[in-house]
Amino acid sequence: MNHKNAPKSVVRRLPVYLRILDNLIRNDVEIISSKELSDETGFTAEQIRKDLAFFGAFGTRGTGYNTSFLREQILRIIGLDDQTNIVVVGAGHLGTALIRYNVTKNPYVNVVAAFDIDPAVIGEKILDVEVMPISEMKKVVDTYTVKVAVLTVPSEQAQAAVEKIVENGINVIFNFAPTKLRVPEGVYVHNADLSIELQSLIYYATAEKEKTF
Repeated sequence: MNHKNAPKSVVRRLPVYLRILDNLIRNDVEIISSKELSDETGFTAEQIRKDLAFFGAFGTRGTGYNTSFLREQILRIIGLDDQTNIVVVGAGHLGTALIRYNVTKNPYVNVVAAFDIDPAVIGEKILDVEVMPISEMKKVVDTYTVKVAVLTVPSEQAQAAVEKIVENGINVIFNFAPTKLRVPEGVYVHNADLSIELQSLIYYATAEKEKTF
């Protein structure tokens, strides 16, 4: 079965399983059942079994899953068995925070550079990550075989930035700019609009308040 044809909903759950497995292994847990994974993730045991079965048979009926083996398989499926080189485009507050988090907390990615158009920040370092001019992107992408960019520029600069990213050979973009991007076919964009997420949460706070009336 072609793993690249996996439903997006399944792919989005795989990193959740990976995070749980990382924690279990750190705590010397060797075997876990789908029911226990269900308790940890909030997904049903049936859903977990279906998700994993899409990629192969990784467990033993009546016993469960070996945590180290399952972790290795999920790393391979996602493509994290080798560290992935990424760049961050936009070295403002959000870009800086994401760089710091990924350098110190995310062992699966390697931030090789940050890019910005502001002369005031070009040449600075965020931990060991240098902020470089956009004109240097092609050289960095070719040197480190970068295929993923994190975009954290203001919305009015986002389209021009994404065009430069695509022009330099990157075809997977994690977009934090609150705007819809136009990209060619074959380029994958995942949008994370923090304002919309926060406003959605406020709905629940308002609904809770209305219960008091």
